[in-house]
Amino acid sequence: MRPFPLPLDLTTPPQHPFLSSSDFDLVPPGWSATFPRGWTNSAWRSASASSGTCARASSAPPSSPSTMIVTWKNVTFAGGSVNTNAKYVTNTFQLVVTTDEIRTYALFNYEYMRWTSHTEAGGSTDDGQGGVPAYVSRPPRFGRRESGVRPRLRSRSPGCLNGIGEGLGRAPFLEPYSQKLYIRDLSTSGNANGKPGRHIFRIDEKILAGCCRREEDLMDYPLTFAPEHGNMMGGTLVNLTGPCFKVTHRLVCQFDTTAVEGRVLDENRAACVMPQLFVSGYVDFSISINSGPYYWKGKFFVETPLTAPEGVWFKDDSYQQHTPTDIKIAWLAGNLTMNRDAQVTISLWGYREISIYRKSLHRHVVRRTPNTGNYILVPGDYANRDNRDYLDLEMGLIMINLTTPEPAYGLEDSTVVWSRPIPLAWYFRPQWERIYGTGWTTAMCDRWIENDRNLRNFAYEVERCPCLLKQAVADKGRFLPDFSCDRDGNTECDYHFGAIHCVRTALPNKDGAGQQCCYDRDGYLMMTADKMWGGNPHRAHNLGKSPFDEANKVPSLSHWYHDVIPFYTCCKWQGEQSPGCVTYRFERRVSQDCVGYQPPTAATVFGDPHVYTFDDLQYTFNGKGEFVMVRVDSVRHVLDVQGRFEQIPVNYLGDARASTLTAVAAQDNVSSVVEVRRRPIDAMWRYHLDVIVDGTRVYFDRYSQKIQQFKECVVYTPSNILNQSHVIIMFASGAGVEVMENMGYLGTRIYLPLSFANITRGLFGNWTFDPQDDLVLPDGSSGPVADANNIELIHKDFAMKWVLDDKENPDVGKSLFFHENSRSSNYYYDPDFIPEWKTTPELSPNATTPIEDINRVCGDSYQCYFDYVVSLKRDFAVMTKYYQDQFVNIKGDGLQEVVSCGALPTPPHGRKSTFNFLSGAEVKFDCDPGYVLLGEQRRWCYASGDWNWPEDGEATCVTEAEYLGMQAGVTAGTVLAVLLPVLIALLCYASYVRNKQRADFPEDAVRRGHGTRRSFNQFFPRSKRDSSPEPRPGRTVDLRAGDTSPGLKHDDTQV
Repeated sequence: MRPFPLPLDLTTPPQHPFLSSSDFDLVPPGWSATFPRGWTNSAWRSASASSGTCARASSAPPSSPSTMIVTWKNVTFAGGSVNTNAKYVTNTFQLVVTTDEIRTYALFNYEYMRWTSHTEAGGSTDDGQGGVPAYVSRPPRFGRRESGVRPRLRSRSPGCLNGIGEGLGRAPFLEPYSQKLYIRDLSTSGNANGKPGRHIFRIDEKILAGCCRREEDLMDYPLTFAPEHGNMMGGTLVNLTGPCFKVTHRLVCQFDTTAVEGRVLDENRAACVMPQLFVSGYVDFSISINSGPYYWKGKFFVETPLTAPEGVWFKDDSYQQHTPTDIKIAWLAGNLTMNRDAQVTISLWGYREISIYRKSLHRHVVRRTPNTGNYILVPGDYANRDNRDYLDLEMGLIMINLTTPEPAYGLEDSTVVWSRPIPLAWYFRPQWERIYGTGWTTAMCDRWIENDRNLRNFAYEVERCPCLLKQAVADKGRFLPDFSCDRDGNTECDYHFGAIHCVRTALPNKDGAGQQCCYDRDGYLMMTADKMWGGNPHRAHNLGKSPFDEANKVPSLSHWYHDVIPFYTCCKWQGEQSPGCVTYRFERRVSQDCVGYQPPTAATVFGDPHVYTFDDLQYTFNGKGEFVMVRVDSVRHVLDVQGRFEQIPVNYLGDARASTLTAVAAQDNVSSVVEVRRRPIDAMWRYHLDVIVDGTRVYFDRYSQKIQQFKECVVYTPSNILNQSHVIIMFASGAGVEVMENMGYLGTRIYLPLSFANITRGLFGNWTFDPQDDLVLPDGSSGPVADANNIELIHKDFAMKWVLDDKENPDVGKSLFFHENSRSSNYYYDPDFIPEWKTTPELSPNATTPIEDINRVCGDSYQCYFDYVVSLKRDFAVMTKYYQDQFVNIKGDGLQEVVSCGALPTPPHGRKSTFNFLSGAEVKFDCDPGYVLLGEQRRWCYASGDWNWPEDGEATCVTEAEYLGMQAGVTAGTVLAVLLPVLIALLCYASYVRNKQRADFPEDAVRRGHGTRRSFNQFFPRSKRDSSPEPRPGRTVDLRAGDTSPGLKHDDTQV
């Protein structure tokens, strides 16, 4: 039988040459009615088979976007009697595999199934019935496979029911049909696309069935649904497939602990609308049929309002203003319905937290309009509204839903699209002004300050910020990028003007609080004491805190309510120097300087493999198996980090006596177990690493899933990594594990804060700041003397002692790896493996690799030289040198402690020459135009961590008018300071003379009047009225007339 030729007309299905059934849509070999995007017919393949044989096709998936079609026509069973009509008892079925290199699908068409068993399995020789029914193979996963196992087309039995096998690490048989009597149902079940006998699967990263499955004898009930994620605020329409439905079934969908009514659409499909869930991360998703148990289950990822894709967005930043003229919005109209004439309702949802146990959302309908995807809101239209019971709603979201739910789904609730959190001043401002007047911003800021002062003080319990950007980036155990200001992703930094990168604490503390640190283009920490745009501690962490439904712990909403909206009312709408903003910057959300920050230490393993311990001891260990890299078991910390080492591929000489790191698993205290595993080279077309959390694979290719929170840990990939080749695990203790893949070679680094000192064990050594005692055995005793040149001694007497067994050992623990395919730790363990013992092995005389190239690539790195000579692969040596240099630079620069003098506030209405406050820094102050600088103009940071003493006082900026007034006061003060001592001196002298005169004349003489006039007139001249000469003795003086009379004697007592 020859392959069916490719027709010229590819838009109309040709008549199949072998099948006459007009009601069964069996795709003929070499034809497809539609071409997926970017495909060409030259990439297609086809195969067919004659009666009684199996069609075969390529043993590997196509290397280019393609479709493969294999048809089995009139396949008979083995052992049929020649004396009967057994040769006419046949099965006909078909396989279609199609891929666009992102998603891969397998389609099975079963036209008729007339036999179930061959005679060797006990089947009848006449009709192939009875005995043990044949196998039905699963479709293969083309995106991922186990190392060393290739996907292949093969026959599972002489009956060859579909001719395709799994070969990828899971049971290769389709349940529940394999070896079951209801294998006959294959031609009548499935109903994919409404066609009986059609079964469809998605087969890239995991097998997802697109048709219902029989429930009999199933060990588990995997639920297939899409999408697998949704906004926490709810409204996402979830389509699901699992059991074989009936339209009369009552369906209940349960998201986490919230149940909603669903609707059965047909035998294969049902739908429900996601409710509001005040959680983040993965939750259980299950369904119940007719009030039965929740057997069918899956995992649903709940996105926070700040990380979920925007269903509603704004054309400009007018929504951030308190008096905009209009607000232009747009939304994903197709996510609601494809009917653009359908009416939608635009609503405003406000959020507030009244008490620690109560939170509330309130809805205000804004407008109804057709589903065009665009609308202009005019705030003036809502100026006369009266929402007196909701005037404390300062932030919220915009929601758009269908006014009448889509009738095709028959659900009571409509699908919904949401905006991200926004301030609501554009809506409530007229009402606020009617109550608070034009100073409503001040009143609302004062209200927040009062409320925040009544809450628990949290800032002193969060992590201290690193001093420099390079420290913040290197501290991968405590800080992760803030995706609202990320140098590798979103560089807008709307709330941190002038910053190029911000980081946040990965996990909230016990009270749900977190830290934020922002850095300027020079890499220095930005402080609110300098500008209002600096980073600050947050009362509520963006990811929330379990239990998520309490006030202060709701993902995103609590963070906006407590930390973001006050920035608008106190600073952005009032000004940086306003009293409210000063309180916000210097009291309620003040940036913490880096005084007291302790950078973590780090250890690494890379290459063949080469180890740098926490104390920088270097050695090489080429074991095979699963080993303990770090183990901590103390009162304060419990941590296990394990590595799997497998032999490297053989080189072109057929010899490779070395191993390499292929997987890392870690757990901190009671956290989730996280494993990062290298994928095989030919399975790295999309993802380079597999991330397995508690036995389930998770993926990070969507922006909203770049950061994923699990039990007591966070796993994330940098925003600029699109192939999942760089994964960071961060634990609540501050420990971090970084796994990198480049060109198929793995390297890992482990970061530990200072609290782990003196309690670590394992291949990464005992962290005591002394490399001589690093090699400690599992029982706590000292190992061999550290000698990097004696690889054999370290291998046998130290490293192999840390191998993991299937049985838990109290000294080394148990394996944390997720073992598949009936494998275990012992599968990878090989105690008889003899690696290369020389630190600098000799290049084989049969090698064609020039020694000059080895020296040129490796320089003085013996690790690079070792890997090049052993593997004879240049790229292996290049990556070893790269990982080594990268680690040395990180530990020698980014993880070095620096001396900080602490914050030096910028004076109000002034500026500084630099935000550097590290040892050796010189800071110059200046003032804005219209202001004059007073006080110390320069400050220096000493190596002791102290600023120099401001001899002229702290720098301040005053207005020119104030300065002139101060100058006038100084002048007046100077004059007064000169005259006052003179006056005081004269008065003192006068007092002195008077006292002396009194001493010269006795008191009785003064009483008789002697010498009084002389004393008096000595200092005060006579007046015109008393200008007559002093009377002589014997002459009378008439004091009333001013004349003298002869013969009258002068009497002093009369005077």
